[in-house]
Amino acid sequence: MGCKGSKAAEGGNTAKDTKAKDGTVGHGFMIVTHVEGGKKLQDCYTVDKKKLGEGSYGTVSMCSHKDTKVDRAVKSIAKKDIKQKERFQQEIDLMKLLDHPNIIKLYETFEDRKNIYLVMELCTGGELFDRIIELQSFTEVQAAIVMKQILGGISYMHASKICHRDLKPENFLFTNKDPIEKSTLKIIDFGLASKFKEGGVLSTKAGTPYYVAPQVLAGAYNQSADLWSCGVIMFVLLVGYPPFHGETDNEVLAKVKSGRFHFEAADWKNVSEDAKYLIRQLLKMNPPERYTAEQALNHTWVVEKAPRALNAPLSAGLVANLQGFRSKNKLKKAALHVIASQMSDAQIKSLRDIFMSLDSDGDGLLTAKELTDGMNKAGFTEIPADFAAILKDVDSNGSGVIDYTEFLAATLDKKAYIQEDVVWAAFRVFDRDGNGKISKQELEQVLNDGEVAALAVRDIAELLQEVDKNGDGEIDFDEFFTMMRNERQ
Repeated sequence: MGCKGSKAAEGGNTAKDTKAKDGTVGHGFMIVTHVEGGKKLQDCYTVDKKKLGEGSYGTVSMCSHKDTKVDRAVKSIAKKDIKQKERFQQEIDLMKLLDHPNIIKLYETFEDRKNIYLVMELCTGGELFDRIIELQSFTEVQAAIVMKQILGGISYMHASKICHRDLKPENFLFTNKDPIEKSTLKIIDFGLASKFKEGGVLSTKAGTPYYVAPQVLAGAYNQSADLWSCGVIMFVLLVGYPPFHGETDNEVLAKVKSGRFHFEAADWKNVSEDAKYLIRQLLKMNPPERYTAEQALNHTWVVEKAPRALNAPLSAGLVANLQGFRSKNKLKKAALHVIASQMSDAQIKSLRDIFMSLDSDGDGLLTAKELTDGMNKAGFTEIPADFAAILKDVDSNGSGVIDYTEFLAATLDKKAYIQEDVVWAAFRVFDRDGNGKISKQELEQVLNDGEVAALAVRDIAELLQEVDKNGDGEIDFDEFFTMMRNERQ
């Protein structure tokens, strides 16, 4: 197949924050890293010469995977620009930590002598900025649908101790050109994002004049700066212009520093008091008084104006898939994580709708209570006796909650994952040296996400023996594919 020589960076996915607990699978291992001298972008993808976008960061083009024919976006920068290179690496490191329906997916990275490339999810619906220009202003229902997705993604990021620092309409993409009510919004561009410590202070000045918080300009702020930006975006959605505006950037920034804004009666006469109240809470000058993302998600305006996720109840078949996930071996579980992470929104739409329906607080994570509530609503009279054990098994990174891809991996229908090209894409992640076979060392590296000691050597040997049918000490693609099709493995 087209990309058979994949070569991942040795230890390329061992960032501390992506490591799993108790020998379970972390998220970062699913992103394949190709170092200089290894596989090239052109070996795996056909790159369209037409650019999707261009800016100070470099260019974005469409590309098509040579094996699966799936279209994706590739972002590239020149390595000679050291500052941009550092920003790019920051973006890669943080995207490895993120797993949410409203955050853009990173699939793999490449590096050659001149450039670094990020292969990401392709969104064809354009920027939120373009929709604002097109519609002039949104209805409250449309604005609430957008804000619920933004706030959900930011709530998840902040729970992951990541601050975006550059939220603006240009940094949100729609997955397709469907009406707002039917299209998913994705947060993009993590080049200015930063990890933070609870109670800590960030000092780097970042952001865009209209949307930046006053505390960022002062050089001392925390994650609440993102909520200020959300308040400005909500304001713009409802009336088509920002609360702080001027003829020059300096004029805009002076108004931002003052924090004073008002609702022009003529423009806001048809907008609800609930909407205005939420904006005031997001644009509080004093950060401790400013709403958190979770508070904003639970505010009356978002709850009542944004339609709840489609009534997509848990089916008996899906619960059976959850239960069956426990019996699968560790390699198959990891492969299902990879497959789930590689699938497009369109491919997993029904499962995404169920996840969003179960996620009652919109934070992109499922608790045991949210799952049991979902089962009760679906008419299940009894919760499975091994329910706690099921959840512990599905929670592959040991976080105590079910992440988006964890849910997808455990609930995927077999018909969706036994296609040869889909399984091949997963096999490539495990075949780190690209020789067409998975060695014992590669199993250790991937299954333990860089923590070889986390899973006993004996367990690795037993797993290898179980899948390695010809006894050569390695797993070839045919053996891997047989395992994926086998109900008992």
